[in-house]
This record gives sequence, C-alpha cells and structure tokens, in this order.
Amino acid sequence: MSLFLRGIAVILFASLGGLPAWAQTWPSKPVRIIISQPPGTAPDIITRLLAEHLNKNLEQGFVVENRPGAQNIVGAQAAAKSAPDGYTFFVATAAALVTNPVTFKQLPYDPVKDFTPVSLVGKGPFLLVANPKVQAFSLSDIVALDRSSPGSLKLANEGPKSFGGMIAAWVNQVAGTKILLVPYNVNSQGIQDTLGGTTDLSMQAVPGVAALVRRGDLKALAVTSAQRLPGFENVPTVGETFPGFEATGWFVMVAPTGTPADIVQRMNGAMDRALRDPAINSRMREFGIFSDGAGTPASVAEFINVERGKWTKVVRDIGIQPE
Repeated sequence: MSLFLRGIAVILFASLGGLPAWAQTWPSKPVRIIISQPPGTAPDIITRLLAEHLNKNLEQGFVVENRPGAQNIVGAQAAAKSAPDGYTFFVATAAALVTNPVTFKQLPYDPVKDFTPVSLVGKGPFLLVANPKVQAFSLSDIVALDRSSPGSLKLANEGPKSFGGMIAAWVNQVAGTKILLVPYNVNSQGIQDTLGGTTDLSMQAVPGVAALVRRGDLKALAVTSAQRLPGFENVPTVGETFPGFEATGWFVMVAPTGTPADIVQRMNGAMDRALRDPAINSRMREFGIFSDGAGTPASVAEFINVERGKWTKVVRDIGIQPE
C-alpha cells in the first residue's frame, strides 16, 4: 500500500472511531502540568498524585512544573502563553482565575480569554480557629465578645488579598464585627502567634491547623464550607450562623485557549477517573481538599463564572482596592 493510501486509511479509521487522528494518538510525548505553588505544598502533592494516575491511564509521562510567585501570576502567565497543542495544562487556583482580576489593576494574562476549562480538581474550606484561652466556643460567641469590646479581638491571616484574609474580612462584614485582622507574610508565624496568644483567632486552610485542632492546641469555631466536614462534624459552618455564607478555595484544571476540544474531553475523562480513585480521594481529604469528580468542561466553565461573580461582589463589599 502506498504512503498516500495508508494516510487515507488512518484518517478514515479515525473518523469512524469518532475522534480526529490527533486526539486518538494524543498524548504522543510528555505532557506538562503547571501549578503556581511551590514543591511540598498540598496542591503540589495532590497534582503529583494525579499525574501518576494519568501516567498509567494514558500511558505517557505527565510532568509537574512548579511556577510559584506573585499571587499565582507567574504560573498563570506561563500557562496562558503556552502552545494550545494539548501538551500543557494548568492546575489553577481561585485566585488565578477569579480574585486576581478584581484585586490587581493589570494582569499579564486574561483569566477569561486565555484558558479553556478542563476539569474540577477540588475545594478547600477554611477553619476559624481560636486560642484555647479565648472564652468562645462558637462563632456566635465571637460575635458577642466583639460587640462587648469592639476591636479587641485579633485575627491572624495571610494578608488582605489572600483567601484567608478575604474570608475573614467577609465574616467581619456579614457579622458586623470589628475584629482586627493581622496580616502575616509567613503564614506559619500567624498560626504560632495564635497558639501563643499574641492573636486570639486565625483563619486557616484546613491542612494547616487540622492536627492542632485534633490535639486541642486550637479550638475550631466554624468552617467556611456549605456543609460540615468529614472528621470535623462537630464544627458548625459559618452559614449556620449567617445563612448563605460559603467560601472555599478551589482548584480547577484548564488548558490554553485553542487546545483541541477532543483532547480536552479525553483529559477530562482521565481526570475524572483519577479523582474518583479511592486512594487519591482519601489522600486529598487528608490535605483538606474535597472532590466529587471532574465534572464536565461545560459545568466547570459555569462554576468558574458563578465564582467570578460572587468574589467580584465580595471584594467590593469588603473594600479591597485594585493595585
């Protein structure tokens, strides 16, 4: 058979199979997954677990590339400028896609135009924790303490533009409290200061304080997710005190805009299988990241749109000015 006829046969076979030839042969070389957090962090570890599953499932190397810095901007820019050929994906944070656009005047990437959604990864709620000596056992107690002595309570957080800082400011706003928000460049120092009593409270992602809560070194007063968390069933949600309140960090996988739709669909399916693997799902929960699977590219797009609208309003309500 001539080379021409062989080529025609390959094309016909691909079309009969319902996928273009490039999608059937993808991936034919290593695939890069960019993340905007440093090595050793929970998102890094989880992304590497997913990459191992993808390696086996798609029989090709998936390489995790750390691009931390500048509130996730470094990683997002690198992903946005990558070729849309199906060999670069980005595990994006909520900051990269929905809060950076309203907290920075200019970005070197466009969160809407530069990416196409692929898969949900997981959601990470925050815990409001207190030093054991604080005379409060619930969020309602904290509100009462603040009203009896406005501004006397101090809450450690990662800064006004961090998710923890914005969530803390949002709680202040909906509760009508005047809790003093104390920013820390090094998050671990903020936790230590709450342990030591320099600050009374702290708003932290679950992994950073879970062990301290279980040991009784800190008291968990509320969780920011819509439902109570497995393993922390005795901790009420903020929404139980202030109905409708829900605030979680989250991660999604996106690809550079222009990535072939068939490759996006294949990657979505592979990610769903990985996220539903019991071993991976259990490991994610250990890090305070919860997943119900990948969703569909369309449902991920809708999720991001809803979150973008919500956080645009929150940022304006709590008074953060773009810089």
